[in-house]
Amino acid sequence: MKLKGIDIGAPEIIGSSTETSTGFDVVAGGADIWGSNDQFHFVCTSFTGDFDLRVRVQSAELTHPYTKIGVMVRADLQADAVHFMQWVFPDNRARNNNSGGYEAQYRQTKGGVCVALYPPKKGALPPEFPVDFPHVWLRVVRKANVFTGWASMEGEHWTVYTQTELPLPQSAFVGLAVTSHDAHTPTHVQFRDFQIMELD
Repeated sequence: MKLKGIDIGAPEIIGSSTETSTGFDVVAGGADIWGSNDQFHFVCTSFTGDFDLRVRVQSAELTHPYTKIGVMVRADLQADAVHFMQWVFPDNRARNNNSGGYEAQYRQTKGGVCVALYPPKKGALPPEFPVDFPHVWLRVVRKANVFTGWASMEGEHWTVYTQTELPLPQSAFVGLAVTSHDAHTPTHVQFRDFQIMELD
């Protein structure tokens, strides 16, 4: 399955992606993936039906405290598309209701605003879902219109982070999304051990 890198939302800094033996090295700009319009680099493919997508984040550059690195399912390639995203931040500093590095979000309607999905124990110390690169795994499973985000430190034992239902088309764009959250500065991310499996 061939994935292709594309910039969404016309970020000021042009992004790029380089395929490795098991993943991708990504350079991305973009103001954010949030609100009603997104700016980011998306390494993606069109996928029809249910799937199980897993990837390890080898390294993530702290360009901005809200740099986002993750797995996305997106209805289309427009900046205001309906989507679900399970992601990590570059570190574990406190952010809003989150004391760890994992988070998720969705946009339910085209052009609508995004909704953040925080850990069940908001602000827990130590963090319930900490990041410790390169031991950071992301996983999204789609079954019909139910999307489940998972977290793991070794890619074998998984913990459910969140689950939500969204009206996404059966044929959607699936892949790896990165925004630096700084319109004028790029961020660099290494994804490894990428795999996507079709589910019956």
